[in-house]
Amino acid sequence: MSLTNETLASLVRPDSVHKRVYTDPQIFELEMKRIYGQAWIYVGHESQVKHPGDYHTTRLGDQDVVMVRATDGQIQVVYNRCPHKGAKVVPDGDGTTGRFFRCPYHAWTFKLDGTHLSAPLKNGLQNTCFDPKHPDFSMRKVARVGVYRGFVFASQAAEGPGLEEFLNGVASSIDNLCDRSPVGEVEVAGGVFRVLQRSNWKVFYENLHDTMHAPVTHESSVVSARSQAQEQGSLPFELLIMEGNGEPYEFWEKLELRAYDNGHGYMEGIFDPAAAERDPVSSAHFVALAEAYGETRAREILGMNRHNTVIYGSGSPHTVFQQFRVIRPLSVDRTLVEIQTFKLKGAPDSVFERALTYANVINSPSSNVMPDDVEVYARCQQGNMTNGGDWISMHRYAGTDRQVENGMVSINGTSELPMRNQFAAWKRFMLNETAAEEGAR
Repeated sequence: MSLTNETLASLVRPDSVHKRVYTDPQIFELEMKRIYGQAWIYVGHESQVKHPGDYHTTRLGDQDVVMVRATDGQIQVVYNRCPHKGAKVVPDGDGTTGRFFRCPYHAWTFKLDGTHLSAPLKNGLQNTCFDPKHPDFSMRKVARVGVYRGFVFASQAAEGPGLEEFLNGVASSIDNLCDRSPVGEVEVAGGVFRVLQRSNWKVFYENLHDTMHAPVTHESSVVSARSQAQEQGSLPFELLIMEGNGEPYEFWEKLELRAYDNGHGYMEGIFDPAAAERDPVSSAHFVALAEAYGETRAREILGMNRHNTVIYGSGSPHTVFQQFRVIRPLSVDRTLVEIQTFKLKGAPDSVFERALTYANVINSPSSNVMPDDVEVYARCQQGNMTNGGDWISMHRYAGTDRQVENGMVSINGTSELPMRNQFAAWKRFMLNETAAEEGAR
């Protein structure tokens, strides 16, 4: 079956999607061009490249790129390719390249913005069409780079909406993460977890706001946490954050889900911020923020209680526990998730220590929680490869979503509004339509 726009459009209904969107390698290849080749995608945080020559490698869809701090202090993003023989210029990971890039194959060198600098034995290139000023002989730059509060995004499309317009309502989640620092700045710290998942990349985004799965998928960790708490007669933080998934359906139904254009959205927090103020860590954090911003503003900052935010195509920042789960598609059935933890500059050390605890207990590959999700994601992938049916249901509270400024809001916290919103965006990207065009129909 050819991938015409008519075919692609037929795969998404208002309340369901065809399983082919998760299993067809051809669709995956097209997603890399029409979604990851167009949208603003999170590259990294500027704190990962503090000094000129510092670099961080990552991917924009299926493209290897390098984020680097140039000599003028600006952030550049270039494709990780030498124009001579096509070799990757720097290895995967973080490092320092010095004053210029140097290809390990033939020692061609490039300025930190990718511009051609030099090549050995240039006399051998005389009387040829070699022109060091021609872009074909430089490391190619990604079309656009944008920085929002220190978070670096890049778009492979030369034209399109600006970064802030693209982020829309979820920019406030990045703001809140930064504002939780008494000086308004954060930095990546404490190491990074990487988890390889045997599933399509879109499943992770859907699950981030799937409130129906929590008490079911995570039943074993909830039972373990409650058993341990009963045994020791208390519910310390490590057990509290595991036990939180076990709330009854009535609890989840009361949560608010917001959805915005381009597939973004956020879910209301599951931990009561007022109750958190009574613990020593939150109290010390409040004092530090109150000294910087005043008590009223400090309460506003800590009162913005969001559990997961979805920046479609990039991942999920978690403001309360200072994380960014970066989602990188590798193939139609393989996804790499990178969990970055952020330190709030100027905040008490205990706040960062709590964030590390959350990362280890909830997001670590060896935790009692994340493996539950990874297992069911893989089962979704495996089940959708069978002949057991063709359509994926997204019917919960369909047709009841309320329009609000800049987006939609659910009338019930178990609504599948986020999933429907994500696939509405998926369809627009895949058909090369804009949200404005869709709304005008």
